[in-house]
Amino acid sequence: MSDRIVIVGAGFSGTLLAINMLRSDGPPITLIEREPFAGTGLAYGAAHPSHLLNVRAANMSAFHDEPGHFREWVAGQDLDLGPNPFVPRLTYGRYLRDLLAAAVAGSAGRLTLAQGEAVRIARTAGGARVDLADGSSLEAGTAVLSVGNLPPHAPPGIDESVLQRSAYAGDPWAADALEGLGDDATVLALGTGLTMVDVALALRARGFGGRIVAMSRRGLLPHAHADAPPAPDKLNEKPRETGAALVRRIRKRAAAIGWRAAIDELRPFTQDMWRGAGDRGRARFLQHARPWWDIHRHRLAPDVAAIIAEMRGSGALQPRAGKTISVEAVPEGAAVTWRSRGSDTPEVLVATRIINCTGPQGDLLRADEPLLRSLVAEGAIRPDPLRIGIDVDLQSRTIAADGTANDWLYALGPMTRGAFWEIVAVPDIRVQSWSIARRLTNSQWVGGEGL
Repeated sequence: MSDRIVIVGAGFSGTLLAINMLRSDGPPITLIEREPFAGTGLAYGAAHPSHLLNVRAANMSAFHDEPGHFREWVAGQDLDLGPNPFVPRLTYGRYLRDLLAAAVAGSAGRLTLAQGEAVRIARTAGGARVDLADGSSLEAGTAVLSVGNLPPHAPPGIDESVLQRSAYAGDPWAADALEGLGDDATVLALGTGLTMVDVALALRARGFGGRIVAMSRRGLLPHAHADAPPAPDKLNEKPRETGAALVRRIRKRAAAIGWRAAIDELRPFTQDMWRGAGDRGRARFLQHARPWWDIHRHRLAPDVAAIIAEMRGSGALQPRAGKTISVEAVPEGAAVTWRSRGSDTPEVLVATRIINCTGPQGDLLRADEPLLRSLVAEGAIRPDPLRIGIDVDLQSRTIAADGTANDWLYALGPMTRGAFWEIVAVPDIRVQSWSIARRLTNSQWVGGEGL
């Protein structure tokens, strides 16, 4: 019987869990990563130099109990970041790699890294066995899924099989997603959120002189952070309102203290509010309010917002509210038939390349990942009721198909959004990773967590 903890995925969530377990003097840990690098994940490893953090550096410490840790790390590096509080994401990736390297070096062999792809996790009498694609296996007392987000699904009307490879980029982070685009090209970005912004910035940095048409059902773009830090929290307890009454409350507060402060003061209570809404309330939120919440909650650094505004003003970036109907291969790339929001008349847009910027998805039943497909097929895990992630309990234990909680298999990070909703940003994941580490190491912690 092994007491080893095996963590599948060495992005931000998995790396932070491993480090927190070491800090709690926990059992031996193996951190599995299929890519040839560990510690950064997609968010901080595949970023372009022009991509900035969407959270101020002051709140990007990896450790809730050391809020100044990231700033202190920056101060100790030979970095000239200037006065901008929104630092490059690649810089944050370097921070995470340094943390992981230091943890491995100081662990006296208690933390090991394994490069490979986990394809199956099976329950055993002693806990779990993690099988890798190369035929090897690891025995564990507990396994933890830290798989990050699932790739975006193809939007309605988009059939990849009818398009040439150069006409459709299903993965906006793929190495060739932005290659081979001349100044006469038209790029259709499906989605107008943060992923689209990243793509637009990367194209601009490459000197792309064509146009980018960004399309989503409502055509909403993320708002910007204020230049100054947000006001301190003013709420002492969770709001009791739900639904339309909660919207009215937020609007009233926004008129009094500004919309950013009105959103920010909800942050300490958002997860409790999500849980208290029930399945029906959560489903209604996703259907009607999510786009509005996202653009106000997940904001752009002011410098990035200024660039996006300039691109819109010049016509380089053209947001559209509408939905795709069908796509046809043409010599120029793809002819996309779409309908503008509020119109019954179809239009046709000829795009040199379509880039899927709809953002990460979480529907396990559409997942292509061998590990997740295996776990679902064997009944070890199940989708949450809204099919936006892996079903877990409040301790982050996965829920089996029969409704029982798995003490041998945990999950953390964005794929647990069905239970926690606010679980995609560093401030939330660092709390979750510390909570799981505390449970798995039988340690205790009492403290507070701010925005």
